[in-house]
Amino acid sequence: MTIYKSRLRSQSWAGESVGIIVLDCFYPFIPGNVANATTYDFPVRYALAEGVTGEKLLYHADDSLLPAFTAAAQKLQDEGVLGITGACGFMALFQREIAAAVDIPVFASSLLQVNFMHQITGKRVGVICADSTCLKPGHLAGTGVSPDVPLAVTGMEGCAAFNSGIRANIGELDDDALRQGVIGVARDLVARNPDVGSILLECSDLPPYAHAVQAATGLPVFDFNTMINYVHETLTRRPYFGRM
Repeated sequence: MTIYKSRLRSQSWAGESVGIIVLDCFYPFIPGNVANATTYDFPVRYALAEGVTGEKLLYHADDSLLPAFTAAAQKLQDEGVLGITGACGFMALFQREIAAAVDIPVFASSLLQVNFMHQITGKRVGVICADSTCLKPGHLAGTGVSPDVPLAVTGMEGCAAFNSGIRANIGELDDDALRQGVIGVARDLVARNPDVGSILLECSDLPPYAHAVQAATGLPVFDFNTMINYVHETLTRRPYFGRM
């Protein structure tokens, strides 16, 4: 006989392993985007960081944003998820504080993968940000990135399709133009830094183009989804079946 027990009195449903804190944005969240649930082969749950826009997080981040993030994290924990991630790499500033606010694993920023990327390649890590001018030492420190890891940082700030489709928040995105823009940024990154051994797409809007970036550069490509899938696997281990 199998006996099941409910985990939380506040949970009236079950089965969502990963909770995702999203920002207050208005543009198409296409498949592959962290904010599109069909990106994943498993159910996820979302919570909005009330009032936190991408503009605020990138250009005006301070401690006043923290309550919105911790409230969203606590909501997701109460709803039964097993781990919590974010939908912007610049949430790195609040990784430790969000983790301290809940009792389940928190992996708020894609930048958490940087040390791993360097260790497995032994080479410089290329990072493509939403805006490279916004990546500060505090983001790297917040995710434990070692000062010894060599980085090559670039961004999408010069891409017209990214600025009009994502930053402008007008609810419309040119997928083909943005794909070509991301490919161009990636190729330029590698051309200027031939010692790059892997590429991280910091921004949660860029995973839809990870395949194209890899095809253009031939390098391992990491993003939010590589991290989310990896942590999901650790949270929901399954037995193996087969034959000997």
